[in-house]
Amino acid sequence: MLKDSYPYYLASEPVFANQDLAVTNKYTGEVATRVAKADTKIIDKAIEAAQKTQPLMTAMRPYERKAVLDHCVARFTERKDELAQALCIEAGKPIKDAHGEVTRLIDTFRIAAEESVRMDGEVLNLEISARAKGYQGMTKRVPIGPCSFISPFNFPLNLAAHKVAPAIAAGCTFVLKPASRTPIGALIIGEVLAETDLPKGAFSILPCSREGADLFTTDERLKLLSFTGSPDVGWALKAKAGKKPVVLELGGNAACVVDEDANIDDAVERIIVGAFYQSGQSCISVQRILVHQRIYNDFREQFVARASELVSGDPADEATFIGPMISESEAQRLEDWIQQARSAGATILCGGTRDGAILPATVMENVAADCAASAEEAFGPLCVLQAFDDYDAALAEVNNSRYGLQAGVFTRDLYKAHQAWDILEVGGVVIGDVPSWRVDNMPYGGVKDSGLGREGIRYAIEDMTETRLMVIRTP
Repeated sequence: MLKDSYPYYLASEPVFANQDLAVTNKYTGEVATRVAKADTKIIDKAIEAAQKTQPLMTAMRPYERKAVLDHCVARFTERKDELAQALCIEAGKPIKDAHGEVTRLIDTFRIAAEESVRMDGEVLNLEISARAKGYQGMTKRVPIGPCSFISPFNFPLNLAAHKVAPAIAAGCTFVLKPASRTPIGALIIGEVLAETDLPKGAFSILPCSREGADLFTTDERLKLLSFTGSPDVGWALKAKAGKKPVVLELGGNAACVVDEDANIDDAVERIIVGAFYQSGQSCISVQRILVHQRIYNDFREQFVARASELVSGDPADEATFIGPMISESEAQRLEDWIQQARSAGATILCGGTRDGAILPATVMENVAADCAASAEEAFGPLCVLQAFDDYDAALAEVNNSRYGLQAGVFTRDLYKAHQAWDILEVGGVVIGDVPSWRVDNMPYGGVKDSGLGREGIRYAIEDMTETRLMVIRTP
């Protein structure tokens, strides 16, 4: 169960300033707990603390940063059931998916602990001509400085962890704005961080309104902005961020190609998970499924049958596969998209009608390419089927999108696999599985409207550090 109320964390300390932010149980709609909400003055104080504490954070030795991260791994492991229950309540995440996210939270901090003592430099040979005789160079990585993080509602634990853990490993102080709909996971991370030997002031975790969060983007004391969320918001923040580097992990409408040599049973099972796990609320959820004409009918029959079997309902029930979307208004939006596509000639093969915030697994075909159900990010339990008879044309269709996060290709042909890797305009190509697959040490991010930069601990550390060169002359 959740506590009656939660503080925000200002300069490493819990502050029960108010109970202004109500957090609802996404299944029942009832208020589950209340959270302290920060205003602009508090955000300013948090940034000031991060700036003042940065020299102390920089001075921490790698083994000391590793000890902080190791402590987090141990405490998250001890509190894994509590963390999963919190996710189930505040995000409406089916309990099996919630346990999976907690496992990934632990993985992410464990990887960061390992990487914290691997931040090596390089010895450079500068003697490239007679002019450079007697010169040598060395590089090391140094923290970029105080970082600004904004995390989304759909993975309240692990997507916050993908910012917080590498920051600690790199030696950066930070301020974090968790999503207002799902702040509890980030605040529990703050509770655990407050137990560690991080310098006082090294972190602040501040639920706040979007309108009041301008300083997270515009303040010049912050040296990097990392945002995960919608494309419209992300690109607008980048335009306001000024001189600081910006990392954007944005949306997608991920495609999956199933070629004629694929194992249909295997492809169906994996794409069912890819399309509908976490109630489809993932930026790499399978939304567009392109199946070779020769196996299309068999695939469709099996896929629709499996989708129709998925249990929707109470996310606390172990049998539930699809829980509520984050709000009834989001479920209404997606239901409207489905009906618009239907009016334009599409066929609903299963699902399509919501019950409050719950939309059952929905599969459509004959969806026009310019319909929102195909062209935009559904961010819910909806996918569209279409047939192809030319592999090159299928790859071109995958690229026919303003998004480019990840893509999946089911083929046993090595040459076709490499062709997809060469041609698809995405951040990652997954062969023999769904684009929804991610492990937390890999480089993860997109192109086009899906963002810029990469997460995955080692890659995030690169963004959160700068190369510093030393040149030595031997007289």
